[in-house]
Amino acid sequence: MKYSANFRSQPSWRAYASNYASNIAYATGIALVLLCTLLSKNAYSSELEEVLVTAELIEKSVLQLPNSVTLIDSTEIENRHARQLEDLLNLAPNVNFASGASRGKFIQIRGIGERSEFQEPINSSVGVVLDGIDLTGISLGATTLDLQQVEVLRGPQGTLYGANALAGLLNLVSNDPTPEFDSRLTFGIESYNGFTVGGHVSDSLSDSTGYRIAVNNYSSDGYVENLFLGTDDTNDFDETSARAKIVSQLNSRTLLTSTLFIADIDNGYDAFSLDNTRQTYSDNPGRDAQQSVAASVRADYQLDTKNSLELLLSHADTSLEYGFDEDWSHPGICSGTPCDSSIFGFDWFYASTDQYFRDNVNTTVDAKWTHYEDHYQWVAGIYHRTQSIDLRRDYTYNDDEFRSSFDTDNTAVYGQLNLDLNSQWSLVAGARVEQRKNRYNDSDSASANPSESLWGGKIAIEYHPESIGFYYALISRGYKPGGFNLDQAISPQLREFDTETMLNYELGYKGSWLDERLQIQLALFYQDRTDVQSKQSFVTSIATGLVGGTCPCSFTDFTANATSGSNKGVELELSFAATDRLSLYSSIGLLNSSFDTFLTFEHINADRDAGVPFDLSGRAQAHAPSYQFVLGGQWQLSPSWQIITSIEGKDEFFFSDRHDEQSDAYELLNIELKYSGDNWTLGFYAKNVTDELVKTRGFGSFGNDPRKFYQLEPYNQYAAPRIVGLRAQLDF
Repeated sequence: MKYSANFRSQPSWRAYASNYASNIAYATGIALVLLCTLLSKNAYSSELEEVLVTAELIEKSVLQLPNSVTLIDSTEIENRHARQLEDLLNLAPNVNFASGASRGKFIQIRGIGERSEFQEPINSSVGVVLDGIDLTGISLGATTLDLQQVEVLRGPQGTLYGANALAGLLNLVSNDPTPEFDSRLTFGIESYNGFTVGGHVSDSLSDSTGYRIAVNNYSSDGYVENLFLGTDDTNDFDETSARAKIVSQLNSRTLLTSTLFIADIDNGYDAFSLDNTRQTYSDNPGRDAQQSVAASVRADYQLDTKNSLELLLSHADTSLEYGFDEDWSHPGICSGTPCDSSIFGFDWFYASTDQYFRDNVNTTVDAKWTHYEDHYQWVAGIYHRTQSIDLRRDYTYNDDEFRSSFDTDNTAVYGQLNLDLNSQWSLVAGARVEQRKNRYNDSDSASANPSESLWGGKIAIEYHPESIGFYYALISRGYKPGGFNLDQAISPQLREFDTETMLNYELGYKGSWLDERLQIQLALFYQDRTDVQSKQSFVTSIATGLVGGTCPCSFTDFTANATSGSNKGVELELSFAATDRLSLYSSIGLLNSSFDTFLTFEHINADRDAGVPFDLSGRAQAHAPSYQFVLGGQWQLSPSWQIITSIEGKDEFFFSDRHDEQSDAYELLNIELKYSGDNWTLGFYAKNVTDELVKTRGFGSFGNDPRKFYQLEPYNQYAAPRIVGLRAQLDF
């Protein structure tokens, strides 16, 4: 008997794109639409394939789920030349990310999510899971190696995932072994000395067991030139990941899936320039590194024709290093400038580095029982997660090395019922109750042992008319645990922050039209947030003797609660198999977010009990662009030649809830010309064709340039410039 791994077909009908906010974007979009119209008149049209979303408690097609979901398949990942999650997230409406690191590893969904992590422990708003392995908070290692699909679930996943999914969940699913021998070798070169090499091999070990092994390395000098050191690789990339997966049919009822995953990321971090360019002056460039060894084992046991049991055990052991040159400069930078020490009799320059070393270990156990009947299905489960994070901080202005430990235990019970009320109406109801215990202590003698009970859930009504598609109405509740700000310099009234809760109201439609050639997903949502958690900072001078208003500063982060806030918008996704030669897809996300009432304080060179009030009431939340879009197409010119193109864009957005610095709206054009032989493929591609300058992280009201006497000004980190590359693929 052959092993019955769940092999899922992959649609090849999407590529990549955006809208037309610039002349180039507009012209390309119109050309694609006209081309689609002309070719679709008399050419054969193929159906779009349905793909299951595996993150749900009961697996369903993306077009049958009563919530907003984007599914990015392996073809899209390949066409995107994606290596990290940041390369894919613009494909999903109302999903954004923040850098402040070598990669955009901080994710926001519908404007909700973290934007950085320093000394203080954080609770994540967006969960990241790979083959059942919890990578939340360590997603730098979540590369796109040999993935079958990425599932982006928007809105609170209180039933599915609990405390770390207030905003949503990213579920990464790797490819299963193949029954027959299959292997692939890939390599590529691109601008900035970029090089990638990798591949996979898959086969059956026996009639009941198959394996798949994949490995990939990507390296690049990065896009920054360090003028002081005279080098162009201080912001480089060196990313290796490997996976081994074994699927075994132990007997007629039991399927065992085992995954071993290794990530070795060793990236430089030298991204901020005193001149707001890609030319830096740092003498001690930073590092952004992650080494992870993780594994999961899942047993699927068919009790009988109506009942099944799934047991999942996962473990991840990760070491992280994150550090940077805080002054972004070097001794002697004032020489020959207005801040030259010969003029003032003292040196304006200060020197500082900040480094964070974390050991992150987490283990999860999840057991669920599923029961199937003709008109209803239910799931009941129990979940436990243990995580330990040990931090060591080396900071120039700390006399002693700072250390902390943060341990959490989450135990939850959950359940879901899918009930067909009649031929047209269905009900989905789920709930989760979770007990969370925390233990924290550090070298500053701060400690806390908070615990709390949390609950979330959802209820959805589905209407399936006799016409195409179905409509749904959803109410879901999510939660994000509260906690403590333990820095002894923080005012007592700000030491504790409350649990944030959110009610998500959603109306949607999903359906297939034109003989399964056109797929539509539409969602309208309103999210009511209570006790909104927002990261703030106390800012204090780390130098003396400077003129008023200047600021080489130290930031003390803390979390505060706004009274309430709201996030509302629209998400639309279209996929169109226009002909057997042309496929198009588009998505757009519209978002309106605001704080109802939120008065916080900015402290600069002042006593910590004093400060300048900063009123965020009515202002948009950070990393919440009012629109983002993608429009793309894939055109088969001949059996061998193919053009893949996309346009993507995003509105401006605030970088932080602490200041008013914003990104710029942008549009990016990407294109590839690909030739395919019998068992090989060669592609020439260009990303960000027009070389747009895209800001991914920014600071406002910050002084760090001694040549300007540390006057306050904004600083930005930038995404990749135009990249041109060549890639090859060989199947054998």
